[in-house]
Amino acid sequence: MTNPFSELFPEGIMQGYVILMILLVVAGTVIDMIHKKSAKYFFENSKKQEQAAKRTVSGGDKASAAVSVLVNEVLTSAEFANPQRRLSHLFTMYGFIIFVVSTAVLIFGYPTSSDAGIWGTLWHLGAASLALGGYWFWFFIRVDVSSEGHQWYQLAKADLFIVSALMMVTWGLIWSLAGGGYAGVNMLFLALFIISATSLFSTVMWSKFAHMFFKPAAAFQKRMTKLDGSQENLPDVGEMNDPAIQARFPDIPEYMGTNPPNMGLGIKSEPPRHY
Repeated sequence: MTNPFSELFPEGIMQGYVILMILLVVAGTVIDMIHKKSAKYFFENSKKQEQAAKRTVSGGDKASAAVSVLVNEVLTSAEFANPQRRLSHLFTMYGFIIFVVSTAVLIFGYPTSSDAGIWGTLWHLGAASLALGGYWFWFFIRVDVSSEGHQWYQLAKADLFIVSALMMVTWGLIWSLAGGGYAGVNMLFLALFIISATSLFSTVMWSKFAHMFFKPAAAFQKRMTKLDGSQENLPDVGEMNDPAIQARFPDIPEYMGTNPPNMGLGIKSEPPRHY
């Protein structure tokens, strides 16, 4: 129930550190966009989509698509077919948001107060939620571990984000539960906590951090291609049980019958654990 940052350092230093981390995230995201040409890709893809559109999408349909993306892809992560992966992602995402927001509130709103009300509890719960979702993903759900037989301790550059995030909340919780402050061994826990946090927020252009900002835009653009009929420059085949479609493609009823079953998504098939 206490504020772990109260009287830790002068409030100006702690607040300056948080502001610096925010600036590093912004700068890293912008550099990542320039380096990978993400904004250019979305702009050019949008132009191709407009040229290939077969119908005009109304403002109401666009608003409905935006709300659908917000609810499904952002708030509930409904695009994950695997329920364990989805639950792990939600624990990680909301834990990260709660942890970061409560950290900012504690440092800017209660820099010298040991009693921060609900925010001290939220800081610990957010850290615990991120740790639960992150470690669940790391040991059991990662594709190279669950499907390719790699060991959990084999690291790659793509792991920079999740490893930094896990180390940040792990050392942060240990430091807080050990009593906080910087006396004795707690100085080591605090140093590891700060190093991990700095690593997380300063390595945006080398990690998967920036994709959190691109994901909603990509999901919205994909929905728009279905609404306007551009189909991401793929042919709009239609329903396989449509007589007109079967007349154009006579091999459909020949091999699959006049009422072909819904074959479903390959991503929902048997997990590839044959290593």
